[in-house]
Amino acid sequence: MTGLIPAVRDSAIARVNPVAKLAVAVLISVTLLLSIDVVSASVALLLVGILLFWSGLDARGFWLRTAPLWLAAPFAGLTTVLYGEDSGAVLASLGFATITEGSLALGVAITLRVLAIGLPSIVLFATTDPTDLADGLAQVLKLPSRFVLGGLAGLRMVGLFVDDWRALGQARRARGVGDANFFARFCSQAFALLVLAIRRGSKLATAMEAKGFGSDLERTWARPSTVGRPELLLVLIGAGIAGVSITAAVLAGTWQFILA
Repeated sequence: MTGLIPAVRDSAIARVNPVAKLAVAVLISVTLLLSIDVVSASVALLLVGILLFWSGLDARGFWLRTAPLWLAAPFAGLTTVLYGEDSGAVLASLGFATITEGSLALGVAITLRVLAIGLPSIVLFATTDPTDLADGLAQVLKLPSRFVLGGLAGLRMVGLFVDDWRALGQARRARGVGDANFFARFCSQAFALLVLAIRRGSKLATAMEAKGFGSDLERTWARPSTVGRPELLLVLIGAGIAGVSITAAVLAGTWQFILA
């Protein structure tokens, strides 16, 4: 796991096979999508928050990685409050939108649900090295190696794109190109980055093809990807979070199966 910082690399969750992390994220997400209520989302968010203590992320790393989610969740809830289905007593009328007890409760439930679904997904994969994920997808889930290795190569290029964007910006500023108009500078620089990405992708594809990555023969792998007790324990914890959330909502009488 060379792509992770030492504190994260040595954490309990980081040592678990990425396939198990993927299974837990999917399990919790599917469970929370079955109903839109406050109780199940609140319970799941609380239990997931306890689980995240073993991720190895410090406070700065956690907030940096989850910042978009903390911005998107309230926005999704506010949109639901303003434009969601009206039910119950009217709390406020803004002319263009009406806030009722039902839309307010639905907005809170949506906010909590977005957080409960997004937080474990972000943090679990923040503790996953891309190479380990590719090994797990190919060896455990038996996905096509060409697809897995192509995705891994593309993921490894993300860091280079950031460096390329910075270098392009510095070069254009040194030549005095596009400084007067931010929108024009952004569009032209984005087009230059797209051209550079296509060229690099073509060269990378040719190099991988020359090294036999496109062969139909069964591949061998430098590092075996296995599942054992830690993976089983993490999946059981994820199943427990999903089960407790559903049980709490059913006992509280708030569970509403959306497919019913």
